[in-house]
Amino acid sequence: MINTGVISFVTGAVFFLVLSLVLLTGQQGRSRKNALKVASIASTVWLGVSALAVYHGVSFLSYLLEPLRSFAWLLFLGYVMLSAVADTQLASQRFRKTALLLASYTVMLIMIVIYRIFAGPGATNYLGIDLLFAGFLVMAVAGLVLVEQIMRNAHVESRRAVKYLCIGLGVIFAYDFYIYSHALLFQGLDDTLWGARGFVNAMAVPVMGVAVARDPRLSLDIFVSRRMVFHTTALLGTGLYLLAMGVGGYYIRSFGGEWGTVAQVIFLFGAGLVLMVLLFSGRVRSSLRVLINKHFFQYKYDYRDEWLRFIHTLSSGQPDERMRERAIHSLAEIIGSPGGVLWIRQQSDRYVPMASWQMEVSGNATVEKSHPLIQFMSRREWLINLDEYERAPELYNNMTIPEWLAKMPRAWLVVPLIVHEHLLGFVVLARSPAQRSFNWEDSDLIKTAGRQAAVHLAQLEASQALAEARQFEACNRLTAYVMHDLKNLIAQLSLVVTNAAKHKANPQFMEDAIHTVDNSVQKMTRLLAHLQSDTLQPQEAEDVELCALLSDVVRTMSNGRPLPSLDCQAEGIALSADRDRFAAIIGHLIRNAQDATADDGRIIVRLFRRDERAIVEVQDTGTGMDREFIKNRLFRPFDSTKGKSGMGIGVYEARDYVHKLGGDIEVISRVGEGTTFRIYLPISDAGEENIHIEVA
Repeated sequence: MINTGVISFVTGAVFFLVLSLVLLTGQQGRSRKNALKVASIASTVWLGVSALAVYHGVSFLSYLLEPLRSFAWLLFLGYVMLSAVADTQLASQRFRKTALLLASYTVMLIMIVIYRIFAGPGATNYLGIDLLFAGFLVMAVAGLVLVEQIMRNAHVESRRAVKYLCIGLGVIFAYDFYIYSHALLFQGLDDTLWGARGFVNAMAVPVMGVAVARDPRLSLDIFVSRRMVFHTTALLGTGLYLLAMGVGGYYIRSFGGEWGTVAQVIFLFGAGLVLMVLLFSGRVRSSLRVLINKHFFQYKYDYRDEWLRFIHTLSSGQPDERMRERAIHSLAEIIGSPGGVLWIRQQSDRYVPMASWQMEVSGNATVEKSHPLIQFMSRREWLINLDEYERAPELYNNMTIPEWLAKMPRAWLVVPLIVHEHLLGFVVLARSPAQRSFNWEDSDLIKTAGRQAAVHLAQLEASQALAEARQFEACNRLTAYVMHDLKNLIAQLSLVVTNAAKHKANPQFMEDAIHTVDNSVQKMTRLLAHLQSDTLQPQEAEDVELCALLSDVVRTMSNGRPLPSLDCQAEGIALSADRDRFAAIIGHLIRNAQDATADDGRIIVRLFRRDERAIVEVQDTGTGMDREFIKNRLFRPFDSTKGKSGMGIGVYEARDYVHKLGGDIEVISRVGEGTTFRIYLPISDAGEENIHIEVA
């Protein structure tokens, strides 16, 4: 056995000696090649001394040099990993810290070996564990982890050379792991396994030689993946936790008396439950990710991974209204925010909440274009950190923020959405449970991502506008067909009128005339049923007295049920508008109210003045509408709840015309209680002097 062991270690020493001589030749001065050279020489010396130790039966000689040999290889692997850091000064600092840590551990192992030499093999046993073998096992595990990280994170083009180096070192550390784990399990080294160690090391040398031959400079193009570091750290932490759990269970069983087995089972399952909770905790995972990014990398983010994830979240799914929620989600993912709300600019120059993701906001949380918050973001294009704003408002030019935003319980960041230097909208993100600080890197990444999200949202708005334009084009074509049919009907009726003077005494003619008129009436009724649209011919604006106009509209609409009533609380209010078109808008709202209200219900049309604006209300006690319908369907053109009898452009046209007058429409509705359309209108100068307000 001794002869076999000697031959094994001598063979390994010869192979590493050849590798060392190869590395000593050629161009020098390359740091990675020098590190590999030192590690190879250390292995040569250790294997040679181990051969002498086996021959003379003094194993402590091999134990003394093995920590130095492992230290050299770990230092080389650590140098390769840290060389991926772009900042050379930072890489040097980290390498010095790593080398100091490894050197301290190596010295500790050497001291354990020396103590074992003088005190005997049993002196290094503690609680049934041989500390020397455990120390060697830890170094083997560290080597395997570094080898796995280098191989997994190597670029594809450099993996051709790196894989052989990783395979060779992986075999060496894997065999060390097997030897010492076996020794810990069976309380002693296996002579057969120890004797074969030299051959295993020798077999690894040709594999590493292939790596040297393919890339003599050993310029290993490595990038350190945050994702792999995160999963590796989580795996190592889980392993340490399970190890501690096993030790705890062992002592509970050993010293627990009669309840030892029960206590051990309870402890193990309880610890497993805690582990599962921690593994599936989003906050714990986010905190671990922040810790890794902060202490192991030059930059806080892996921009490649962040951008790929951002684009995937943003572009997944169909380009519909869910795009708004995806935009919020994609921005929130970057900083681990649990929710957010999106505001979009409307035609009335008001920013209104259009979508939310895991965060609630009031429907009245709107912002005018002239508000200081909007002006600041439009001018400076800054992201607003509300925590920083509270501490130092002078950084934001002492800007005022809306009251509703100051009262939002989880509001943290206000992200502007800029498209071509214009503020399309903004996103309010909820506070992240993991982010303890927010710096320039976070701000720049979120702002850049916000610009990209704004482009997608602008494209969505443009697509919807184009779809509406195409629908209006179809409506125009339909109008042309209707005009053609009306022309034919008019020609038929004109012919009847023309012939009536000559043939009105002829019963046959009268019968045909009645049939023609009846047929024309039926056709016109069908045309009106399909069209259901007010006249769109532009007329010149004039000063219209609102109370009188509303009175005429109510009188005209009294042929339907329930009968509308009028409540003019202010007379003499004038509006500069097209009388017929505005009357048609009010008539359409009354007709909708009649359709939604039972015959015994009520419809009230009110007129009053508030804050220098005229307000017209059409209130009913009908079926009402839910919030989702008002938000997504009410003002959408060509979306009607009346089936084929309606075209779905009446309310859309009403809001569009009111906006052109400089006003706005507010809808207040509850299902089963009724609806109120409240129209805010600017007052014409001609009616200012004639206003009379009725007092009840």
